[in-house]
Amino acid sequence: MTDPTLQGAPYRDATLPSEARVADLLGRMTRREKIAQLGAIWPAQCSDGETFDAARMRDVAAHGLGQVTRISGSTLLEPEGAARLANAIQRWLREETRLGIPAILHEESLHGLTALGSVVHPQAINMAATWRSELVEQVAGFIGRAALARGATLVLAPILDITRDPRWGRLEETFGEDAYLVMALGCAYTRGVQAEGVLACGKHLVGHGLPEGGMNRAPAHIGPRELREHFLLPFEAAVRQERLGTVMHAYGEIDGQPCVSSRELLTDVLREEWGFEGVVVSDYDGVNELVVSHQVTSDLAAAAAMALEAGMDMELPRTVAYGEHLERALDRGLLDASVLDLAVSRVLRVKFKMGLFEFPIVAPVEIDPASERAHALRLARDSIVLLENDGTLPFPERPGRVAVVGPSADDPRNLLGDYAHQLHVETLLGRDETIATGTPVGETVHRISPSDAYPTVLSELRARFSHVVHAPGGTLWEASDEEIAAAARVSRGADVAVLVLGERSGLTDDAISGEARDRLEIGLPGRQQDLLEAVVATGTPVVLVLLAGRPLAVPWAAERCAAIIHAWVPGETGAVAVADVLSGAVNPGAKLPVTVPRSSGQVPSYYSHRPTGGHSNWKVEYVDGSNLPLWPFGFGRSYTSFELSDLQLSASEISAQDAFEVSATVRNTGQRAGDEVVQLYVRDVEASLTRPVKELRGFARVSLEPGQARSVTFTLHAEQLAYVDVPGRWLVEPGEFRLLLGTSSADLPLAASLNVVGPARVIESRCHYLTGVSIR
Repeated sequence: MTDPTLQGAPYRDATLPSEARVADLLGRMTRREKIAQLGAIWPAQCSDGETFDAARMRDVAAHGLGQVTRISGSTLLEPEGAARLANAIQRWLREETRLGIPAILHEESLHGLTALGSVVHPQAINMAATWRSELVEQVAGFIGRAALARGATLVLAPILDITRDPRWGRLEETFGEDAYLVMALGCAYTRGVQAEGVLACGKHLVGHGLPEGGMNRAPAHIGPRELREHFLLPFEAAVRQERLGTVMHAYGEIDGQPCVSSRELLTDVLREEWGFEGVVVSDYDGVNELVVSHQVTSDLAAAAAMALEAGMDMELPRTVAYGEHLERALDRGLLDASVLDLAVSRVLRVKFKMGLFEFPIVAPVEIDPASERAHALRLARDSIVLLENDGTLPFPERPGRVAVVGPSADDPRNLLGDYAHQLHVETLLGRDETIATGTPVGETVHRISPSDAYPTVLSELRARFSHVVHAPGGTLWEASDEEIAAAARVSRGADVAVLVLGERSGLTDDAISGEARDRLEIGLPGRQQDLLEAVVATGTPVVLVLLAGRPLAVPWAAERCAAIIHAWVPGETGAVAVADVLSGAVNPGAKLPVTVPRSSGQVPSYYSHRPTGGHSNWKVEYVDGSNLPLWPFGFGRSYTSFELSDLQLSASEISAQDAFEVSATVRNTGQRAGDEVVQLYVRDVEASLTRPVKELRGFARVSLEPGQARSVTFTLHAEQLAYVDVPGRWLVEPGEFRLLLGTSSADLPLAASLNVVGPARVIESRCHYLTGVSIR
């Protein structure tokens, strides 16, 4: 029970500075109370999944508690039930522990809060394909409010990993291959969540998106300068510009050093160099990985000491290494008590700054599901990339007989991305069980028919067109000859065939994309290629719709399909968005956030390679095929046409301290309203070290009516031309830079030269990350 003599203690005085409160509280804590602040529990450890159990809580949190893991994400509780359980936990901590310290409650939130009844937004890779920072910020705001309504004060997103290997199953969870795009969208997500009073968590520090062989958690092979220039940059910007609240380490290692025990990453760079003031949390069971996977020790006490010494503050999802093992490490002299105090002070500081001591109980928060669902639909529409089109799209108002075939044509499950609540629950309940309401996992739940869940591409096209026929053509993994033949029969004689192929996200064995769902080949899975060829052979124009969390190598389809759209993993409103694009109600304007290779043999394939990349000595191509990607980064077609002109620089020469402007005019030269993404790239022509052939430094998605023109102006600072030199410093070096403006990384019709003159500049502390944009 809370010590009544502490009611007037300074740490309870909200008028005092946080540092004074931290110092007072830390000085009153026993060692066990300190250690308790670094651990976490699952809600099942203190409840039956719905009802709080004080006796069980006393067993796991008698000395206090740092965090509670995913009340909504690991149960079938509605918002009110989740809030009740959250309040019961916080009330018990406040009233029944000696010091009354509240807990941080966290949830997953990759593309909507991972909670029963939450809107399932398009996956993160869809957000990246929109090239709209403002949409990402808005969805993060919805997520923050939904988290607060359920008692959560921390969400484990955004993912700031840069990925260049489509074999890796978690590519769908990222914002793509480019450091600038990831940085812009990651900062937008952080800003949106934290504006609601909820902490964001940048993950995974660092290199998680470039694992060896595309295998999840494998080592990342990244040089020290490339690490700083590209892979660390989104984290740096989120910390320095948006005051990111928490950071999560990567499971993997870099050059033999596991990230979870890297003092260089978690202390030297993150805290001392960037000034990070939040807490570092472990990826789930990450400290244990020092024993199990990395095998740098066989002793969990030693592992706990390594991680805490490095700067890894809190262990998630439950206390294992940071409990008795951490206590043993202190007893054995593996860890100095001052290191424990430092980590605990960080945790307490965050709790004070969040106001948890004053307001641990959930207050009513207004949530508007209709507005959130409308936003999800807009995001889904804006994320669909038109890759090929011979004029078949959009469909005429009365398209005649439409054949809708493919294993994903009538399966709403395949619209949902990894870390949707339904996908996590199905790992516990089985493939055919989906979530109902208020029933703890492990009990009988109501079965929801897939057709009752969300609209499908088939149901949406049937609602719009009078003559729609259908055959699935098998499953994602398997198909008989007869199933393929049936799909071909349905397609033969139709005016157009919509073939919906791709992947399924999730954690179950039948999933193809998602965490630990890495692939050897990145073509169409199972017999989907056979199905594609059979339908194309009928002579009916084929519109290929790809529902997949990664770019798929489909060179055969690119040459033979009438049109191809990539809808990624578009969420619960995704089928509506796909039908809107096919029917012409929406003109697609999305762009690829990743390069699409021709085959797995090209991996890694990314646009910002070095001058010696992308070709082989004197022979440009592979001996057995093209070296060029199937579609380049930043690419996407439209139902209208655009023209860029009138490139202007505010100055042709600048010093290493100056800012400058780049402007151009974009005009809609077609007959339909549409969006174009104007993209600005920079090439360092003269540098002491090799530089990428081009790097994205700004973008603007512009909506234009037919014939309309608008002026786009980018404002950059010389600091954004810097690179990391041999000693590891950010350096702006005199010389020539080429500024390239266009509509993809491979279509840059406008170019101009800018010269940096005068002395070189070493940047001690970066402050300019994102390019200013104005549209007139």
